[in-house]
Formats: sequence, C-alpha cells, structure tokens
Amino acid sequence: MGLATAALMIPGVACSRPAREQTKFRYCLNTSTIRGQELGLLGDIETAARAGYDSLELWVRDVQAYVNSGKTFQSLHTFIRDNGLEVANAIGFAPWLSDDEETSQRGFVQMREEMELMAAIGCTRIAAPPAGQFIRHELDLFEAGDKYRRLIALGRETGVMPHLEFWGASPVLFHMGQIMMIGAAAGDPDVKLLPDVYHMFRGGSSYESLKMLQGHTIEIFHINDFQADIPRTDQTDADRVHPGDGAAPMQQIFDDLYEMGGVKYLSLELFNPGYWQQDALEVARTGLEKMKKFAKGR
Repeated sequence: MGLATAALMIPGVACSRPAREQTKFRYCLNTSTIRGQELGLLGDIETAARAGYDSLELWVRDVQAYVNSGKTFQSLHTFIRDNGLEVANAIGFAPWLSDDEETSQRGFVQMREEMELMAAIGCTRIAAPPAGQFIRHELDLFEAGDKYRRLIALGRETGVMPHLEFWGASPVLFHMGQIMMIGAAAGDPDVKLLPDVYHMFRGGSSYESLKMLQGHTIEIFHINDFQADIPRTDQTDADRVHPGDGAAPMQQIFDDLYEMGGVKYLSLELFNPGYWQQDALEVARTGLEKMKKFAKGR
C-alpha cells in the first residue's frame, strides 16, 4: 500500500493516462440510403465516388446477386478500387445469436460463408445484429457473450471481423448497455461495437454511454437522425432523416466519437422513402455535407 500511495504521488507514474490514439474520420455511404433509386450495385458505387465518400457499406445480398449474375469477385473488387473507394463494412442477417441452438448453428455457418464472400472483395468487417427468431423473451447476455466470442474467433479465421450491432426495435437486443455487457462477457480484445444514432434513440439508450468507450471499440458508426414529432416507439427505419435535420444531439455525438480516438467510419445509413424519390447523387452529397459540418474539419 505504501508503494502504491507513493506511486500515486509521482507525476507520470500511476496517474498518467495513455495518449489518445489520433482520431481519423472517414466518410462512408451505406447503399440503403439510395436503394430506392434502383441504380444497381455498380451505380451505387459510382454515386458514392462522385459524391466524395471514402468508403462503402455494402449489403451481402447485393454482392451475392452480383456474383450469381455471372460476374467475378475480382471484377467487383477492381471496380471499387478504381473508383477510389474501399468496403468498410458489410450488412448481413445471419441468425448466429438465436437462442434456438439449431438456428444458431445455421447462423454460424451462414456467417462464415458471408465473411468469406466479403473477404473476396477486400472487406474486413461485417455487422453482427440480432437477426432471426428468438424463443425466449429475454436474452441471456452471458450466453450471448460466449457466442460473440466464438464469432470473433471465426472472424480471425476469415479476416472479416464481426461488429456487434443492436436494433432499437428488437425484442431482445435493443440497448447500448446490452452490447457493452455482451462485449464484456465475451472478454476478447477484438470486441467491436456498432452503434447507430437512430437505434440508440429507438431503444432508449443514452448518448452519454459513448463517453465510456475507448476508440478501438468503435470503428463503424451509423449516422442518421430521428424526428422530434413522432413518439419514440412509433418511429421506424423509414423515419430516419439526414444528420442535423432531426432532434439527436448530433454535435455531442461527433465530439464524443472524436474524443475516443482511432479511425471512425461514419456511415450514412438511411431508409427514407422520401429521399428515394430524389436524385441519388444529391441525396448522397447532402448527407456527406451534413456529416462534415459536425466533424468540423477534424
């Protein structure tokens, strides 16, 4: 105790904190944002590049459809690279977290296949949401931690790491605190969490929870906003709006993400039918401009 007390009194010993890793914001377009314009996968990629994005979030089913049409992984990888983009993350719906063991096992098989699919085009991340049916009304967070640890191991094998995601309207995994607990229960240094402005609001999470996380824990963050005039539990994905056009504390969110340190892919993820009626390039550009406004050039 004496040595510990002495150490606390010595500047730069016990009271020092590790230097924060330099923050780097990268701007990402989730192709759901312009899905309604039906440009096709290559059209979505070109639009993201023309709008000025760094990267993409692609949906696994769109990549599968591209390959099933007779085209190659290499041609898609080359097209993305030639447009000056990278694939930051993939969106899939494998039911790995289901509390039905048979369904969960199928989900792990599906997740491996999807990880390998995305690895073929240079993607190193995939969302791991609470997809599928659940038998119990409450999720066992320790059991979920065990499954997530297994999924991380699978990510190391394939080179595509799973980022744990919650859905605000999910009956079992709807809160930021739950994925933080699952990550703690997994007890793995490669735990990654994937929050979303809308889902945090929809599930009743506090944005203050972002202050509790270190930079390496969050690499992808879904950017959108929620509407002030619709009750929380009545809002749906279709109600999402551009950042700053709703009621979220957007500047606080961007500031907290910056203070975490590390690389942050800020991914514009919208499902608004009104935006789908507009010019896709204009929608993509507008979202990027609004994100950069809150980033303040940092």
